Amino acid sequence: MGRKIKIGTLISGGGTNLQAIIDSCANGSIDATILFTGSDNPGVKGLERAAKANIETFVVDYSKIIQAYKNNPNELNVPDDFDLDEIASKQKLIPENTPLEKRDFFLKTRAIAEKQLLDRINSYDMDLLVLAGYMRVLTPYFIDRINVIPNQYRIMNIHPAILPAFPGTDGYGDTFRYGCKVGGCTVHFIDYGEDTGPIIGQKAFEIDDNDTLDMIKNKGLEKEWQLYPLCIQKIADSFFK
Repeated sequence: MGRKIKIGTLISGGGTNLQAIIDSCANGSIDATILFTGSDNPGVKGLERAAKANIETFVVDYSKIIQAYKNNPNELNVPDDFDLDEIASKQKLIPENTPLEKRDFFLKTRAIAEKQLLDRINSYDMDLLVLAGYMRVLTPYFIDRINVIPNQYRIMNIHPAILPAFPGTDGYGDTFRYGCKVGGCTVHFIDYGEDTGPIIGQKAFEIDDNDTLDMIKNKGLEKEWQLYPLCIQKIADSFFK
């Protein structure tokens, strides 16, 4: 058996991409071991998939943290190493015309949640973090503590569109509404922007005139399940050159 990279996974929902990765690790298509699966939502199907594969799981409940801070900001402290001005200057997610109070609330609550996430992740000896349907954006506070070596990316994500077209949360929907005849998915590294990091791989599919949005999503998911394992193996190959 060859060497394997050690990956962590984060999910928010059903975990179908996680299942594709689990299956690919099990059948030897990926030279990797999944150390953990974390989620921002308790009770989701993806956690069941991980547990069934004997993968350790944990939850950092973002919604609970955000609501608690909203109710009483003094009860939750931002991390000691959190510098609001530094993070605000680096982040590229929030429009410049956003009121400062709203911007600061977002960055502070994210840092509180991300510190809890980092505390769990840092208990593992991880090579690569894989976002397998993780629906929370990551701020520079988190990214800089995973990407500890300059210009070396350690967080990868899958996006439901052929980037740089249609970044954001509804790639397949945007593809459908624009009337595209080709759709697809992209695996990319995470940087400070919204779906702007270096592209690792892409797969495309044809869109027929009678395709509905649900049909496009189903075509896209099939491509995602193929593409993500291939891209993880591409990174694994680069580790052992």
